[in-house]
Amino acid sequence: MVKDHTELLKKVRKIEIRSRGLTRQVFAGQYHSAFKGKGMTFSEVREYQYGDDVRAIDWNVTARFNHPYIKIHEEERELTVMLLIDVSGSGDFGTRAQLKKDLITEVAAVLSFSAIDNNDKIGVILFSDKVEKFITPQKGRKHILRIIMELLEFKPENYGTDISESLRYLTNAIKKRCTAFLISDFRDTGYARSLQIANNKHDIVALHVHDRRERELPNIGLLRVRDNETGAERWVDTGLQRVREAYALKWRSHQEMMNEIFRKAGVDLVELETGSDYVKPLIKLFKRRGH
Repeated sequence: MVKDHTELLKKVRKIEIRSRGLTRQVFAGQYHSAFKGKGMTFSEVREYQYGDDVRAIDWNVTARFNHPYIKIHEEERELTVMLLIDVSGSGDFGTRAQLKKDLITEVAAVLSFSAIDNNDKIGVILFSDKVEKFITPQKGRKHILRIIMELLEFKPENYGTDISESLRYLTNAIKKRCTAFLISDFRDTGYARSLQIANNKHDIVALHVHDRRERELPNIGLLRVRDNETGAERWVDTGLQRVREAYALKWRSHQEMMNEIFRKAGVDLVELETGSDYVKPLIKLFKRRGH
């Protein structure tokens, strides 16, 4: 047991070192400009100048000095950032150096360190086909190490996926507007309405984590496949071209449906693949949102 705990701490430390390095060297500044503060706070007044927005006039000060003055506001920097993390059975799949859940853990760590480096709070909702765990938003390194440890050793009670349930929970649990990263392989349907409602209240960003073998089958003859969410097993003849084509078509159809759901909801969608560089897609997202 002690050995297991030591190994876990080593894994946590390794993820922290890599994530901190990326946060400071690569994402410095990008994150800040991509995710704006939750509102504006009053700063000071100054004399009205030509071109100023008349809606900003402070009528009390204007009446006192018999000259127009306007209110100056500045952005409230502190954000609450929520990570909605899919811990369903399909995360235990990966054919290129890492499982989907390993990639999710690393991305979650990078986003967490980016948040606290910008003085933001970070919270987590772990979900399967129910909300498995809620970690209250807080600041600080200790809090993030706890999040990483949870992701490394968490065992869900259920193995299915219900994205709507996680979004409803977010909407009810977090009262003020937050930035929420929905990290999943999106092996689910029927969440379009919940996504729209949640994105009207919060700022949702979707990170789609997948593996190459989910979109294309290799030609390796008979293959026994298992659905980690339902436990169903079946034999597939990958030697048949029509089988491989049907598999690829199913993936494309699901992608098109998913893209349409996020487009209609006005939610940014980022593709992240196991065994591939996730830094470039995230920087691209930050830059796009920063303009």
